[in-house]
Formats: sequence, structure tokens, C-alpha cells
Amino acid sequence: MSNLKHRSELLFLYDATLCNPNGDPLDANRPRIDEETGKCLVTDVRLKRTVRDYLIEKGYDGKADPNKDVFVRDDDGKVVTGAKRAESYKNKEEYLRKFIDVRLFGGVSAPKKAEKKGKANDEAEEGGGDEEKTDLNKTFHFTGPVQFGMGKSLHSVRVNFIKGTGAFATKEESIQRTFREEFNIAYGLIGFHGVVNEKAAKYTGTTQADVDELIEAVWNGTKGLLTRSKKGHMPRLLLKIDYREDAGGFFIGDLCERVKVQYREGKTEDNLEDVSDLVLDVSALNAELKKHAGKILSAKVVDYDERLQISEPIHEIPNP
Repeated sequence: MSNLKHRSELLFLYDATLCNPNGDPLDANRPRIDEETGKCLVTDVRLKRTVRDYLIEKGYDGKADPNKDVFVRDDDGKVVTGAKRAESYKNKEEYLRKFIDVRLFGGVSAPKKAEKKGKANDEAEEGGGDEEKTDLNKTFHFTGPVQFGMGKSLHSVRVNFIKGTGAFATKEESIQRTFREEFNIAYGLIGFHGVVNEKAAKYTGTTQADVDELIEAVWNGTKGLLTRSKKGHMPRLLLKIDYREDAGGFFIGDLCERVKVQYREGKTEDNLEDVSDLVLDVSALNAELKKHAGKILSAKVVDYDERLQISEPIHEIPNP
């Protein structure tokens, strides 16, 4: 049973320097760019994968504790099918208890099972054989209480196109060279807005401990993106707003639109290279926090990197 009583909002800002925040496999793995604004886009799927990977590394792998696991995951670099994952749980209650990412983001379970139809001679005459039927005991669909919108940079970005070569030896006396092409962005300060819906949490059994794990994974998981294409990520700001139970489901919304970047002297969005090239204007965000203070239980900067300069201190509201 969920013990979440308050609706929450998250504002998460991180930057990406000389890396590819979210390549598009249908476009030569180029960074996703909004054609009209020039802003870099990052799907919520990418952020959720960051969270899941961190949780798996932390121990949500089903090994030490079979009730601590992640449902959507890879195994030795290959995606594990839903049917395969279904082998590890028996029913809806175990499904929710076992997988933290289902409790956070929701999940769909509809594994297939093969059932023999008819006798051997019937199969020959009627074209029978193995028929897939849905395993109704393991068929359910949960909408997760944690939902993130599309992430996007707070400014337009410059995309770099890089050519390079690689070499490997096929024999001691023979070296083969290959050519490679890749894309990255010079710099981008990217924002994500998320909502934790306490009503949906009742159906998934999401706990405050689950949300605490999420928040830790968002920050540390992003900082830990150290693959070749992702190194260059750094979390800068994570704000959490909890609303009062009597707020009637109210939340501010559009938190990414309440902050904007100001450029230091000599800098524009065309030549940004580092977080020190800008200042984050939080005046509109503060105005909203003060305006709706009566509906807010608490507003807290959970994590903050001091290299990100802000125009004024964020208006925090302590939990009474």
C-alpha cells in the first residue's frame, strides 16, 4: 500500500558538454534537435534508463534480494523480453513488490504462453500447432505515478560533426583501419520537469522510500554517465516541491519555463562552452513559489552544484 500523501513536482537541470545527450537512431544517432528553436531534446525514456541503470548498480538486480529488481533492463547487452521477466513473478502483487521501476514509472505485463492445440493428425489436416495465448494470470497494466516530460535545453545548442579513424590488428603484421563519424553538442543546460502523482501511487504501491531512491538515482545516475558518448554530463540543480493534502491536486507546472539563462559578457548561445558562461535566472520560479506558498507543504533544493550561478537564492519553504 502506498504511503504517499502529497503531490510532488521535480525540476532537474543538468548540462552536457561535448557529448551526445540522446542520439536518434533513426537519424544517424545525431543529437535530437528541435528544428524551430535549435534546442536539444532528451526523451523521458533516456532519463528513466539512467535511473534504472543506477538502481541496478545499487543492488536492484534481483540477486541479493529477489524482491529488489528492475523490470525493464538489459542482460549482457541484450534486452530481456517481457516473457522472460515473467518467469520471476507469479501475480500482480509480486510484480509490484519486486520491481521498483514499475512502482515508479508503471509497466505493462502481457506475456505469451504456448499451448498445444489438437492431436498430431488434426495438426496435419488443419494446419494446427503451437498457438500463442495470453497468460491471464500475469496480464496487467499500471500507469506510473512518476511522469517526466520531454527534456530540453534552455537555449539553442551548437552541434559538432566529428570524423575520426580507428585501428585494430587482425594479425600481428596486419592493421585494419576504419573510419567513423559522430555528432555531439558543444554545450547544453538541459531541464526536466517531473510530477509524482499520489493518486496513481495508490495502485502501484509506491512508497516514499521509492521516491527517495528515484531522486538519488536522477542525480547520481546522471553524474555517473561515463560511457564514451555520454561522458560530459553533470547534474546542476534538483528542486522538489511537495504540496499540501488539501491543495486539491494543485501543482505549479511548467517549471522548466520558470527559469531562463542569461549570458555572461562576450557569450551568446552560439559560443557557450561551459556552465560558467551563463547565469540561471530563477526570479520567475521564485515568484510562483511565493504566490502559491499557501498550497505548498515544502520546497527544497535537494541537490545543487555551486558551479551553476543563480540570479538569486531559490525561495525554499521548510517542511513544518
